[in-house]
Amino acid sequence: MLLLVPCYPSQKWRKERQKTGAFWEAEYLFTCVKDRPVCLVCGANVAVTKEYNIRRHYETKHHDKYKDMDMTQRRQKVEEMKRRLVSQQTMFKKVISQSEAAVKASFIVAAEIAKSARPFNEGEFVKKCMMKVCDLVCPEKKQAFSNVSLSRNTVADRTCDLATNLYDQLMEKGKDFVAFSLAVDASSDTSDTAQLAVFIRGVDSNLCVTEELLGLKSLHGTTTGKEIFEEVSKCVTEMKLTWHKLVGLTTDGAPAMCGQKSGLVGRVREKMQEENCAGELTVYHCIIHQEALCGKALKMEHVMTTVTRIVNFIRAKGLNHRQFKSLLEECGSEYADVPYHTEVRWLSRGKVLNRCFELHEEICQFLESKGKDTAELREQKFLCELAFMCDITSHLDALNLQLQGRERIITDMYAAVRAFKTKLCLWKNQMLQGNLGHFPRCQTIKTQISTAVFPCAQFAEKLSVLGAEFTRRFADFDVQKCRFELLSNPFAVDVENAPINLQMELIELQCSDTLKSKYDVGAAQFPHFIPDTMPQLRTQAAQMLSMFGSTYLCEQLFSSMKMTKTSHRSRLTDEHLCSNLRISSAQSLSPDIDELASKKRCQVSGLNTE
Repeated sequence: MLLLVPCYPSQKWRKERQKTGAFWEAEYLFTCVKDRPVCLVCGANVAVTKEYNIRRHYETKHHDKYKDMDMTQRRQKVEEMKRRLVSQQTMFKKVISQSEAAVKASFIVAAEIAKSARPFNEGEFVKKCMMKVCDLVCPEKKQAFSNVSLSRNTVADRTCDLATNLYDQLMEKGKDFVAFSLAVDASSDTSDTAQLAVFIRGVDSNLCVTEELLGLKSLHGTTTGKEIFEEVSKCVTEMKLTWHKLVGLTTDGAPAMCGQKSGLVGRVREKMQEENCAGELTVYHCIIHQEALCGKALKMEHVMTTVTRIVNFIRAKGLNHRQFKSLLEECGSEYADVPYHTEVRWLSRGKVLNRCFELHEEICQFLESKGKDTAELREQKFLCELAFMCDITSHLDALNLQLQGRERIITDMYAAVRAFKTKLCLWKNQMLQGNLGHFPRCQTIKTQISTAVFPCAQFAEKLSVLGAEFTRRFADFDVQKCRFELLSNPFAVDVENAPINLQMELIELQCSDTLKSKYDVGAAQFPHFIPDTMPQLRTQAAQMLSMFGSTYLCEQLFSSMKMTKTSHRSRLTDEHLCSNLRISSAQSLSPDIDELASKKRCQVSGLNTE
């Protein structure tokens, strides 16, 4: 059998070069560039690497021009042309390098514009600023800055490319998820289009958490449970996730969301049954939302109504507002104004109440100067209620802030709520005893009026009602107490009351001194130390880590949406709105600008091929 070994042109060329040395360079004015014979005169390369082809190219194209040169002159000419070729190659590399830098800069600026919720045409303004700075600081670099494309269309395209890259990264991470949960909420933008925000919190086999925007869907028609479920299902399908790995669903508590039959919750459970999912879906109403609703159980709206009426009188008219601020300045007050209150901003309630309490005398003086009756404001009963509202609202606001933030573990949030319920019991007992150590404004009022007048028993009853409301609203979290303890304090869990599939591994965990010594890292990091020999515990930890305790991310996204799609930018398309918000909300992921820039690289013409 005859064995034929293929010999590629580059291999032939190397062999010929080894045999002939610089013969072809001097004789035919050819050199080798990346194992390819290239003409030093015109830059062409031959299709087949043979001496015949090289000689034919030289004789037909360049022989007449260089035939009168002797060998010494030829060698000098070759060296000159080789230096020129190297210079050209260096120039091409420099052009490519500058092009890459310009494209990367364009992507970076587009990302910053998206994060700051600014319109796309801000890129043109940024470039004007860059060019003026360049003229003063580094005028020799003006061309490099000028190459950065920041037109409106370019920034819009770059924004979409960045968002697509983030989504592709999320899809790649989603392949490794062993458990994931969803947080879903809806709100209307400035053009009255309902925007459905879906966030995903996924945990992979290494117990690493990824928390990102899964999708922002525009609902141009109705927003019933059916439409919401279809959009959520589409998000899950596009991500190529399986319903078997869905662990939890957190919503804002609206009927279209939490309805057990036609709502999102009911339809998701029905879908999981159709898919024969073994696990059970855990559904939560946002902890932060419920905490805010608990405050309404105090039924002291009459105090807030009076305060709101006073603030509106002061700030509704420009003259009143100016005169009130002048009064505060004359009195040497610590505060310069009173803020507005809105129901949408829950924390504003406490700020308004506290400011009105601190400026009580100044407010009464100003209202009397305007001929207003201040009898109600000077009543001891109203002052006591105002002081109590200030103190209890401050405590509620502190809890609210404690529950906010990204990457919050549901067990920590539940622990904060349990701690607050315990505090309510303590405050109630102390209030009955007349101990106002945790209610400083009540303490202030009590020193100004008769102790017998201060309604301690009434306020103790209010605290008891508030505690009962917390217990009622967070009953679904109390049911999961045993599961929470498996993550928050596994060494204190009663093994006999633990699920059967976890008992053996739980015993091994509790008897391991090595794992006990590492538990001080916290509930978020400790699961990483659970060995692979305890797969059930690792799975349980992954499910708990993946759960959302609130729809905080959705609320934060809607705040960004209000700044992005304003009345001056109401024609922003759904695609561009989603791209902007995906970039601005990204935390676990960051766009791969090097990869994006490589796809946008300017094409440099190659060498001619004969």
